[in-house]
Amino acid sequence: MSKWPPSSVRNLVMEKIANSVLFPCKFSSNGCPAAMLYQEKVEHEEACEFRPYSCPCPGASCKWQGNLDAVMPHLVKIHKSITTLQGEDIVFLATDINLPGSVDWVMMQSCFGYHFMLVLEKQEKCDGHQMFYAVVQLIGSRQHAENFLYRLELSSVRRRLCWEATPRSIHEGVANAISQSDCLAFDTNTAQLFADSGNLGINVTITMVPPYIINN
Repeated sequence: MSKWPPSSVRNLVMEKIANSVLFPCKFSSNGCPAAMLYQEKVEHEEACEFRPYSCPCPGASCKWQGNLDAVMPHLVKIHKSITTLQGEDIVFLATDINLPGSVDWVMMQSCFGYHFMLVLEKQEKCDGHQMFYAVVQLIGSRQHAENFLYRLELSSVRRRLCWEATPRSIHEGVANAISQSDCLAFDTNTAQLFADSGNLGINVTITMVPPYIINN
């Protein structure tokens, strides 16, 4: 009659194996070369650059997911109302900013061979206070996003409000940028200082970051 070791012993054996064996990322079929310990898998896979891309349009109505190469075709086919402007220096015009409730304005900017999604989101807080958040996302990976800087500028007579930062990858999302205050944020009173007949023009400039030169 064979005897099996107690379950606690078997669990220790399995833990020992799990702490020594490297597991592939579940997105290895998409090209991820990473291998990691079992307890590191969840954290890695949640941020993996090879995980499917979600539709970058703000709001939760579109559940589309796919590869990076399929993002732009999806936007062109399904979200036809989004305007695309060419050039590294454009004006993002948000019309009717006095509309009640939470509202999103979206535009695409194409330059340097890439597409950038410009989002202005108006949120209504529980106390009735309204805030505007302007975010620039690259239709690309975080690694590619590091190659660019964007500048947002609101201007009127004797007034100017500027924000400059590295664009976010669409993998990170608008909500993430807002929660980390990595965006241009302003309230309704500030918006009215720069608005013209209820329309708000935001100057958007994209520049490439020069490569770092390390002197030996």
